[in-house]
Amino acid sequence: MTLPPLADSAIVLHDESTEWRAAVRAVGRALARSGATREGYTERMIGVLEEFGAYIVIAPGLALAHARPGPDVVRNGLAVVTLAEPVPFGHPHNDPVRVVVGLAVTGADEHVASVAGLANVFNERSAIERLAAASTIDEVREVFDGADRAPGRPAPAGEASA
Repeated sequence: MTLPPLADSAIVLHDESTEWRAAVRAVGRALARSGATREGYTERMIGVLEEFGAYIVIAPGLALAHARPGPDVVRNGLAVVTLAEPVPFGHPHNDPVRVVVGLAVTGADEHVASVAGLANVFNERSAIERLAAASTIDEVREVFDGADRAPGRPAPAGEASA
């Protein structure tokens, strides 16, 4: 399943945020820097958490920050922010968060497809740990690119096979 684009400018490693709003703002800045969103989307993502709670903390250590499609979403996009220190978001079981993935989509169909694609990424048990430990953009990309390949499908040219 195809994921929205993940631009290099949308990857932030070892962000120094110390509370959830700052972590969501960091992923929002990354989405905006990549050209996926405009001003306002970040505050809408924060509003989702304030209104509905920490349901976006979808697995131990992982938050999926997002808001509904709107005029502040330019195009579909992903962002990844790893945190230097884990941050509590208020989830009773999956806190603290070490990785925040930001998702911006232009429509409901894209939302469903993107969430399904992300589920494929995070079905790999080591994905969150690998992202949290990543020290390069390429290491982040490897986590996401591996999910785009079906089992048994060869790696793209130039990649070593596992």
